[in-house]
Amino acid sequence: MTNSIPEVMDADAILITGSNTTVGHPVLGARIGQAIREGAKLVVIDPRKIPLAKEADVFLQIKPGTNIAVINGLINVIIKEKLYDREYISKRTEGFEELKETVKDYTPERVAEICGVSADDIVKAARIYAKAEKSPIYYAMGVTQFATGTAGVMNICNLALVCGKIGKYGCGVNPLRGQNNVQGACDMGCLPGDLTAYQKVANPDALKKFSEFWGVELSNAPGRTITEIMNAICEDDIRCLYIMGENPMISDPDINHVDHALEHCEFLVVQDIFMTETAELADVVLPAACYAEKDGTFSNTERRVQKIRKAVDAPQGVLPDWEILAGLLQRLGVPAEYDSAEDIFNEMRKVTPSYAGITYDRMEKLGSLQWPCPDEEHPGTPVLHTAKFTRGEHALFKPAEYKEPAEQTDSEYNFTFTTGRILFHYHTRTMTGKSDGLNRIAGKSFVEINPQDAAKYNIKDGEKVTVASRRGQVSIDARVTPDVKEGVLFMPFHFADGPANLLTNSAIDPTAKIPEYKVCAVKIVK
Repeated sequence: MTNSIPEVMDADAILITGSNTTVGHPVLGARIGQAIREGAKLVVIDPRKIPLAKEADVFLQIKPGTNIAVINGLINVIIKEKLYDREYISKRTEGFEELKETVKDYTPERVAEICGVSADDIVKAARIYAKAEKSPIYYAMGVTQFATGTAGVMNICNLALVCGKIGKYGCGVNPLRGQNNVQGACDMGCLPGDLTAYQKVANPDALKKFSEFWGVELSNAPGRTITEIMNAICEDDIRCLYIMGENPMISDPDINHVDHALEHCEFLVVQDIFMTETAELADVVLPAACYAEKDGTFSNTERRVQKIRKAVDAPQGVLPDWEILAGLLQRLGVPAEYDSAEDIFNEMRKVTPSYAGITYDRMEKLGSLQWPCPDEEHPGTPVLHTAKFTRGEHALFKPAEYKEPAEQTDSEYNFTFTTGRILFHYHTRTMTGKSDGLNRIAGKSFVEINPQDAAKYNIKDGEKVTVASRRGQVSIDARVTPDVKEGVLFMPFHFADGPANLLTNSAIDPTAKIPEYKVCAVKIVK
C-alpha cells in the first residue's frame, strides 16, 4: 500500500475494485463502513454484488475480466470534463499525452457495452473519485488474477496519477494482500527475480553486494513462478520441489495438472503446520511451528513490520521454519549459525536499506514501524512517494488497452466462471477447516447462479449441480442469488470437496506470471 489503513477514516470518497473487502479483509472493511457512516462516498467495482455494494453511491457490476476497460472509462470522463490535476501531471508525471490518446475511445457508452454497466454510472463514479480531496483506491486479486493483471494494476495507478492522488495523505493505490505476511515474504526475497526488498538478481550491483556479504557466487538468473514450476516438473526440467506453508492442491489453477505434476515429481518435500492435501503427496513432511509457537516478525499490507512473540510451546518434534532451514543448510555444508529469529532479522537489515532502521527493540517500544525506515532515528514511512517516486522525479503513465480474457465462452461452455472467498474460511482451510463451529456455518462448497439462469436450467436453490470446464468438473450445491449477473457463476475456492480450481484456467499474465483465476468458461447441468 502506498498509504496507511487508518487514513481511510478521513476519506471523502473511497474506490474499491476487485476486493470483497468486508469478507477478505474484515478489519479494514469495518473501518470503511465506519468512514461511510461518517460521510465518505463509496464507489464499488466488482462482478458480484458484494456486501459493500449495498452501501455504495455507485456500484459498477462489471463482467468478469473487464477491469481495464472500466478504469479507462473513468479516466476518459475525468479528462473530458477536465477534472484531472493539471499541476500534478505537469510537475510529477510523464506520458500523459499517450494515456490521453489511449483512453479517448473508451467513452462511457462504449465501456458500458463492454462491461455490462450503465454509462451514467460510469460518469457518476468518475466524478465522485476525481472531485474528492482524499480518495484512496483499494484493490485485491479481483484485479490481479488475470492474464492482463499487470496492466490492470498499472491502469489503477494511471487513474490515481491523473487526479494527483499518489504521495498524498488519505489517497494512494492500496493493494490488499491475500494472506497474512504475503507482504513480508515478498519483502524478504520470495519473488523469483528478487533479493530482499525488491533488489533484483538481474542488477549487477545488488548481486555483487549479496554475493560478497554471504561469501558465495550468486546466480543472476531469476527463478520460476509456481505455475512455471508445475510445467517444468512435467517436462523433467525440475525433479525436486520443496513447498513451505502452501497448499497448491487447493489453491493453484487446474488442479488436475498440479496433481499430475506433484505425483510426477521425483522428490517432494512439504513443510507445514498440518497434513494438507499437498502434504499427503509428499515424500517427506517437515512439521513446522505455527505463528503462536515461535518468535519473529510479520509485515502487513500497509508495510507495517510487527513483532510476534511465542505464546505456547510447539508439539514435540515441531520446529520453527528458521530452525528447520538452518538445520538443512548445515547438513548441506552451508554455515547457518543462528541462535534466534532476531539474529536472522539483524542479518537481513544489513543488506536491506528499507528495513535498516527497524529493530526488535524499536518494535518492542513503538509497537511497529512502516518501511522504508532507513536508520534507527527514522520514524518509518506512512505515505510513499511524497517527494519522489521509486523511478525518480516523475511517475510514468502506462496506458493499457482492454483485452478479452484468455478463455471465452462458446455454445458448450456458455457461462463465465469466477472465484473468490467467503468470510468464514481462510485460504485453503488448512486452519479454519479444523473448526467445527466454522464448518457448521460453512462446511461445504457451493456455486452461485443468477435466478434467471436457474429458472432456465430448472435449478432450485440447494439442488446438486455439476459445473464443468475444459479442465475438469465439480458436483456441488447451487445457491440461487441475484448477487451474480446473468451468465456468470461464482464459487469460493477454499474447499477440497468441490474445489473451484479444478475448473480454473492456468493462462498467465506475461509480466507477473499470475494465473487467470478470476475468469474462465464453464457449463452447468442439474
